[in-house]
Amino acid sequence: EGREDLQVNQLETQIWIKPDIQKTDVDFSEILNAIQEIAKDVNVFFDELEGVNSPSKDDDSLLHHGNLTSTSDDASRLEVVGEEVPDKNKTNGLYFRDGKCRIDYILVYRKSNPQTEKREVFERNIRAEGLQMEKESSLTNSDIMFVKLHAPWEVLGKYAELMNVRMPFRRKIYYLHRRYKFMNRIEKQISRFRGWLPRKPMKLDKETLPDLEENDCYTAPFSQQRIHHFIIHNKDTFFNNATRSRIVHHILQRVKYEEGKNKIGLNRLLSNGSYEAAFPLHEGSYRSKNSIKTHGAENHRHLLYECWASWGVWYKYQPLDLVRRYFGEKIGLYFAWLGWYTGMLFPAAFIGLFVFLYGVTTLNHCQVSKEVCQATDIIMCPICDKYCPFMRLSDSCVYAKVTHLFDNGATVFFAVFMAVWATVFLEFWKRRRAVIAYDWDLIDWEEEEEEIRPQFEAKYSKKERMNPISGKPEPYQAFADKCSRLIVSASGIFFMICVVIAAVFGIVIYRVVTVSTFAAFKWALIRNNSQVATTGTAVCINFCIIMLLNVLYEKVALFLTNLEQPRTESEWENSFTLKMFLFQFVNLNSSTFYIAFFLGRFTGHPGAYLRLINRWRLEECHPSGCLIDLCMQMGIIMVLKQTWNNFMELGYPLIQNWWTRRKLRQEYGTQRKASFPQWEKDYNLQPMNAYGLFDEYLEMILQFGFTTIFVAAFPLAPLLALLNNIIEIRLDAYKFVTQWRRPLASRAKDIGIWYGILEGIGILSVITNAFVIAVTSDFIPRLVYAYKYGPCAGQGEAGQKCMVGYVNASLSVFLVSDFENRSEPTSNGSEFSGSPLKYCRYRDYRDPPHSPVPYGYTLQFWHVLAARLAFIIVFEHLVFCIKHLISYLIPDLPKDLRDRMRREKYLIQEMMYEAELERLQKERKERKKNGKSYHNEWP
Repeated sequence: EGREDLQVNQLETQIWIKPDIQKTDVDFSEILNAIQEIAKDVNVFFDELEGVNSPSKDDDSLLHHGNLTSTSDDASRLEVVGEEVPDKNKTNGLYFRDGKCRIDYILVYRKSNPQTEKREVFERNIRAEGLQMEKESSLTNSDIMFVKLHAPWEVLGKYAELMNVRMPFRRKIYYLHRRYKFMNRIEKQISRFRGWLPRKPMKLDKETLPDLEENDCYTAPFSQQRIHHFIIHNKDTFFNNATRSRIVHHILQRVKYEEGKNKIGLNRLLSNGSYEAAFPLHEGSYRSKNSIKTHGAENHRHLLYECWASWGVWYKYQPLDLVRRYFGEKIGLYFAWLGWYTGMLFPAAFIGLFVFLYGVTTLNHCQVSKEVCQATDIIMCPICDKYCPFMRLSDSCVYAKVTHLFDNGATVFFAVFMAVWATVFLEFWKRRRAVIAYDWDLIDWEEEEEEIRPQFEAKYSKKERMNPISGKPEPYQAFADKCSRLIVSASGIFFMICVVIAAVFGIVIYRVVTVSTFAAFKWALIRNNSQVATTGTAVCINFCIIMLLNVLYEKVALFLTNLEQPRTESEWENSFTLKMFLFQFVNLNSSTFYIAFFLGRFTGHPGAYLRLINRWRLEECHPSGCLIDLCMQMGIIMVLKQTWNNFMELGYPLIQNWWTRRKLRQEYGTQRKASFPQWEKDYNLQPMNAYGLFDEYLEMILQFGFTTIFVAAFPLAPLLALLNNIIEIRLDAYKFVTQWRRPLASRAKDIGIWYGILEGIGILSVITNAFVIAVTSDFIPRLVYAYKYGPCAGQGEAGQKCMVGYVNASLSVFLVSDFENRSEPTSNGSEFSGSPLKYCRYRDYRDPPHSPVPYGYTLQFWHVLAARLAFIIVFEHLVFCIKHLISYLIPDLPKDLRDRMRREKYLIQEMMYEAELERLQKERKERKKNGKSYHNEWP
């Protein structure tokens, strides 16, 4: 069959196989031995692994004490650990009193709780399942009892097989094609050149941190019948701690506590108060007196703290394999997505900063801002009734320059770039997720049949039907009942959206009333900047309303979701997630939508202003445009929201844990507190929030919306998001490692419903950015003027020289004597020219007062309107075509990964076949030696 060349991974390992070794002539074990003998005489280059033929290590053996190298003998190390561990284990709070049985799970209850009988039945059934149990009274509260659970090897093996837990059974062998001497020389020169260059600063140093070495083995579902296929050096560490706790939790969810069909599972006992808490233990303290580089990590929690949660490694890549090994795949996928999102923000932040700097560099050459700053003879009409004075257009010079920083020639390019960026981000995340799913053995993993929620069972227990999958009777919800509940829920959602609109209406009234108040203020600073002061205070008040309504929305979303009566926990979680996102998205962005698309659009004109309830005059934009208001809204909301979220995520648990530690120090002293067992320390930490990773995902998804939806108005949004996320990763890591109890290690294949929400935001961002450029900014009016009405009209040019006279052409003339009585200003404008003003200017395209149709729309208005509509249609279609083309061209699964998966599947089948054949041959030889023979043997 010849030599087979494998390319399973991108490693530079090189092993040459002699062509005279034939698979048909030699046993499979002999082939492996021959490969190992040949590899000793060949130059092997390692990038990711320290050796192909190095033995596989169990989970706990990755933690080295001192400067142990990976070439040390596993057997001798296990013997040393076996001698030292029992004395140490009796005091570290991770084992039973005998120091041998590791604690896999903790249950907590109060003696004063009346649910004693249910607990006794539950614990009796736990013992019947084979779990070992030990009880311990709390050192700080005699009413609290801790139940320590340990799963022996037999129980772990039995349920690992039932749960299809994948375990390593053969070390992966990497080798590439044989190279020519010339290629080897080139590789040597390249590697020598790389040695002169500095090492990649963002990668974790595996030489100084040997604990970061990862297992790299083929895995298969665990089977007790084929246990000899798996790599087992130590049965106590073969299943890592996260897997052990997951198996124990699986058992606890299926143990009865009372006679009855639905009286089963730990979750029901937690909901009815029989147990106060249930959690797996952290693996000791996250701090150590000794340096991790010289003495190694004390435990996996300490390792995670030093190389992930510590602020000193904020610029390093995340050790995702360690996160997954300690917290499970679901939390590992969240941090993988967060890290990928943060990394993809770098190009977006760079381009956004470039657009901003482009505005800075071209500021002195901008013809529009020059004309605004030099327009000392143009007098603008008052922006509010009575108390607002006339003002020179040149007074808004600063605002015109600031507007140019965000609204310049590069803005359209940046809007297109961000729309494409959102698609590329999602498409490449699918590829990244596929690689992670392959590395973490999630490709073939399917979620188990979910249990029905207790609330659903209690509500619909009288009506049952047969489950088509399990074939068992289960509660059934009638279609009419389900539809009626969904209609009520949708009505509740619509009502809450109306509440948001009412809040925005209140903010609009505040802005209308306050601008007149600030215009009559006695302080000159506020009086001269009344519109900016109004916008700033309105944004801050709006932020407070957003925070208050978020609390209300959570309760309403919880009530509506429970009203719908979802059948399973995943259905409940998806329904709750969709409602909370919809509420918070509308709450956060409603006022931004008002400023972007409605502010100053429906105000009328001087002498015929439109009013709210025929009383309050609608607010106008600043003479330099409405974009400055949108920038202020986005900047203030984004900074305040991210600051508040970071405080609530870390500051609140820190304060709670500090208060708990303070009380313990006062009662028991510092030394006594330090000697508390691990279960006592973990119980005093904060539990993970009831909605799991919901808050973390929601915060990032809302930020993604802010970063993409109105990015044309605020190009610095990706930069602010990037800076926040760099901090967010370490805040979340610190919170998970130090402030929260250890969550249950659960599995997941992707980020769930959040991916669909991200796609929806990406589509919405294209539409909103098209409207921001066409409606909110002055890009289209300037373009129409340059090509149709300016000095370069008909010449096909649109440079700065073509914008001469644009400011005057964009302002209309108003006769002061045409003011309404309630709008007429208190001053007559004599301070400008020494005599009362006859005319003032305002932003609009209208005829002068002495024309046949006074204050009617000019032809230029209709040209601008048509250009805006045409731009929206062309922009949307162009960007959507680009997005769909990119989605089509980028495959969801990388080609090399697809080949690796096929090749590995083939190799696993071959290895399992050869190993089984070898075992049968050995059994046949043993039977022949013992004088036993059977007919029709195979093989």
